[in-house]
Amino acid sequence: MALSDAERQRLYRERRKSGEKLIHYRRPADRRTNPQRWANATETLIDILDSYQEWRENMPDGVADSATAQKLDDVLALREMVEELQNADLPKGFGRD
Repeated sequence: MALSDAERQRLYRERRKSGEKLIHYRRPADRRTNPQRWANATETLIDILDSYQEWRENMPDGVADSATAQKLDDVLALREMVEELQNADLPKGFGRD
């Protein structure tokens, strides 16, 4: 069973009083450059679009005209935009352009 905020705070105070070492986790810093992050994001979008394309191609004939199929078609129409984003000439910054 999940603890309430008050219970969690009480346990935290008890651990602090007992001298128990508290561990604080930090999210590791993202060391990728902006162009690397851009490339990774567009690759992820392309992968998702590929899975939607596979889903659309493998739909049974009975649901080929359903609302789900229409939504898949709408999403798949975005592929050209994502490919344009993938080929964008991004600024390098700090006078390296």
